[in-house]
Amino acid sequence: QGVMFASNTGSTKASGKYIARMDADDFSYPNRLKLQSEFLDANPDYGAVAGLVKHISHSENTKGFARYVEWVNSVQTYREIRNRQFVESVIVNPSAMWRKEVAEKHGMYKSGDFPEDYEMWLRWLSEGVKIEKLPETILDWYDSDTRVTRTQSIYSDGAFYRIKTKYLAKWLEKNNPFHPQIAVWGASRISRRRARLLNQYGIEIECYIDTKRGRQLDQKVVYYSEIPAPGELFILTYIKQMDARDEIQKFLHSRGYEEGVNYLLVS
Repeated sequence: QGVMFASNTGSTKASGKYIARMDADDFSYPNRLKLQSEFLDANPDYGAVAGLVKHISHSENTKGFARYVEWVNSVQTYREIRNRQFVESVIVNPSAMWRKEVAEKHGMYKSGDFPEDYEMWLRWLSEGVKIEKLPETILDWYDSDTRVTRTQSIYSDGAFYRIKTKYLAKWLEKNNPFHPQIAVWGASRISRRRARLLNQYGIEIECYIDTKRGRQLDQKVVYYSEIPAPGELFILTYIKQMDARDEIQKFLHSRGYEEGVNYLLVS
């Protein structure tokens, strides 16, 4: 009945206090369980722990996946995980260990038209579960042309944006001091379409921020160098290219913006 059913059943039937997850075609390092269980023993306020992974590919179409692994390995602390959760899935699912009581309280994988693992991590984070990554590599993560993230529609870009938008709206309601208004960095047609998914949750787009001067839209467009000082608006960045994303962060930090306080990366 599928990976989700097997994982949920295994977690339910397991008798230990910690549940470790991995796929049959991956390889966990010998010290993985020891390191992760020691972390949870020493940090009772944390509900789950993951680790770094090594990307091993049997696919010719691997550059994008390799870039994702590079990025996901860079997101390690709970603060980083919380702030970057809407960029991509911040946890490599087969590298995770969690407390069984956390799964019992917050639920496991749910079935739907969304990536079940990403939805679970978003849900747990939204409900206050603290998650950290060990700074050590603990898993060889194998990639192939038949990986479900490549073949199933629930892992499409559209599915990711729909589910992340649902939880992003909840995050904004709690943390955006200008709720329900936001500013969107990214004025392309794709960025605008993705940002407008927030409208169904009552979020209002105050303006778009663009790196091209003079773009004409039916809403206010602000040239990026003319954004106000921190404390006057909350920015969501809808730029997916990794290099551009890094440059945007550097610029915002140079202007005094703080991640998770004045802006969030969401693409």
